[in-house]
Amino acid sequence: MRKFLKSIWRIITFPFRWISKSISNVNNFFTEEPEDTPLPEIVGKTVGDLDGLFYHINELRKHLFASAVFMAITTVFSFIFAKQIIDYLSEPIGGIGALRAIDPTESIGVFMRVSLLAGFALALPFIFFQLWLFAAPGLSRKSRIWGLIGIPIVTLFFIGGLAFGRYVMMPPALKMLLNFLGIQTIPRPSTYINFVTGLLFWLGIAFEFPFVIYILAGMGILKAKVLAKQWRIAIVIIAIVAAAITPTIDPVNMSIVMFPMIGLYFISVGLAYLAERGRK
Repeated sequence: MRKFLKSIWRIITFPFRWISKSISNVNNFFTEEPEDTPLPEIVGKTVGDLDGLFYHINELRKHLFASAVFMAITTVFSFIFAKQIIDYLSEPIGGIGALRAIDPTESIGVFMRVSLLAGFALALPFIFFQLWLFAAPGLSRKSRIWGLIGIPIVTLFFIGGLAFGRYVMMPPALKMLLNFLGIQTIPRPSTYINFVTGLLFWLGIAFEFPFVIYILAGMGILKAKVLAKQWRIAIVIIAIVAAAITPTIDPVNMSIVMFPMIGLYFISVGLAYLAERGRK
């Protein structure tokens, strides 16, 4: 009888014990400071303790798997709105009716590409959260809080990059490209959507760069003076990246991607100075 009553009591109090334990774990997570160990010593311990290394690899695998599963769910959800998204992206040229497919599988490929990118955009906050969960145990308390606060901010920066590309860059760029030399262009779905989604995606990533630099400078990992002195090298790297991500080989499209990224780099240098002043 006592065992039965004890079992009933444990079942009744389980929610309260779970909530209490969760609050305690969250409090410890944000208050405990990890051991401040020099980097060479950390590397030495990692090489000497392969079991610990495999443990961290397994933890990373779990977080990446959770991110992949969530992205698969958001991608399937995006199937419902893929046609509306394609029509929205095609508005600068007259809507989805202005596109002309040549290959039988072209429309399906465009549908899947748009769904995948939309699913990634929806899953982005969760992916950042999983990466934060993996890195948080080794970060200081302040860095954990900064990282958690940074998740919604980085997501907003990504959305800002998409909005900048869609409303500021795309209309004038497409107007010039589709009527260059007076030759009317009838875009195919694959080439047009690949160009637009590639441009928007990388602009979204580029817009996150200033905030990431601000966080790293605030943590003392990067120095504003170093970034300012290496601006020439940064421009060369940005040009290479712009050439790699531009869907076409002409310098016009490369410049459309390159110049905003250069401006973002110098904004990042200014934010790094502000972060260093706040750190001091």
